[in-house]
Amino acid sequence: MSVMKLTCWGGVGAVTGANFLMEGSGGSFLIDCGLRQGDRFGEAENYEAFPYDTSKVNALIITHAHMDHIGRIPKLVRDGFRGVIYSTRETHRLTEIMFGDALSLLTREAKAHGIAPLYEKNDVDRALTLWQEVPYHSERELLPGVTFYLKDAGHILGSSMVEVRSNGTKMLFTGDLGNSPSLLLNDTESPEGADYVLMESVYGDRNHETHEERDTHFAEILKETIARGGTTVVPAFSLERTQNILYSLNNLIEEGKLASVPVFVDSPLAIKVTEIYRAEQKNFNADIKKEIAGGDDIFNFPKLQFTVTTHESDAIEKTQGPKIILAGSGMSAGGRVTKHEKAYIGDPKNTILLVGYQSVGTLGRKIQDGARTLVIDNETITVRAHIENVQGFSSHKDSDHLVEFIGECVETVKKVFVVMGEPKSSLFLVQKLRDNLDVDALFPEKGIQYDLEF
Repeated sequence: MSVMKLTCWGGVGAVTGANFLMEGSGGSFLIDCGLRQGDRFGEAENYEAFPYDTSKVNALIITHAHMDHIGRIPKLVRDGFRGVIYSTRETHRLTEIMFGDALSLLTREAKAHGIAPLYEKNDVDRALTLWQEVPYHSERELLPGVTFYLKDAGHILGSSMVEVRSNGTKMLFTGDLGNSPSLLLNDTESPEGADYVLMESVYGDRNHETHEERDTHFAEILKETIARGGTTVVPAFSLERTQNILYSLNNLIEEGKLASVPVFVDSPLAIKVTEIYRAEQKNFNADIKKEIAGGDDIFNFPKLQFTVTTHESDAIEKTQGPKIILAGSGMSAGGRVTKHEKAYIGDPKNTILLVGYQSVGTLGRKIQDGARTLVIDNETITVRAHIENVQGFSSHKDSDHLVEFIGECVETVKKVFVVMGEPKSSLFLVQKLRDNLDVDALFPEKGIQYDLEF
């Protein structure tokens, strides 16, 4: 037996900023290197120096392409990392466009605050040269005597769980776990046989509505807003959430359950991501593949418009009558959606429809929590629109399903580290795992080393 040391340098006591270091006798490697996100895309914490020697880290494995898992990679490279970056092909493709969008946002924020950007284009380019693509179910060497193996997390396109293997012992880093069964993707694979698990807990203290309730609730909100002659504004994450909603709208309109009204996808990033989803349809679940084979273009329907330019975006407000606007960011922390919220949130015939997690401190969280007035672009707006929330579109497992997931490895698991959630959510899940499954679950401390026997 040997000992490997786990240190959580991010993603502890917060949903965002995933960054986990593993050290052994043959070297060290990281799982994820994400941005800490809040009311600003480039939170001040992201500028801090990494608390380890970046030049001595051998490798970085990326679970998926959301910015809270990839967003600090260019800074890691800027600060001296020269190891190999591993991910699935799909994550690599998505990361390229996510970096481009992030670079623009970070540069704009830095200029507004009179500071240097977190990183620059040459840092992004250098990071991408270090990449190696690894397919699911392929074992690769990380360090002498240490390998890793990727499993499908079912969260977003290309998302992975990372199984680290050494001396017959397995540790599973879940990344984010999908809300299976997914509208588009395959189910989360089993953690069976894991000795240690480091898992997410975004919804560790609450459950989603069922998929049937989600579909009914979603359709009712849209129909009621259309009947009022109003506009539905949906702050939607560009990656996965927008594609799921487009598919749901496609079904509602094709089945005659929703009147055909103008639908705008007002996010250049979401448009690029959707094109990658179109190109990577081999990763969809069997039901979706069957629909596509039958001739259904699942991301296209009458009156759907993809608005790329600023001019096209500004013209949306001139479209009279009921309409639906999907725009980023998903937490209303920037992007085009804030322009639409400013335009429509003051009118009671309109609806702001939240379809995902809203981080503490963001405009989206203030809307979710029922603020009656908001400051948007330095203007105070009174909230009169209907505020609705459909959590069933979440691409994260809820509390019961997180427990069910660990139940699949309960015979072998020695310790479960609960991270990537607000403290109340993580701590609730820790206790639930202890009570329901009698497993050794804990809420790790940031910067504390945990010795694991391998």
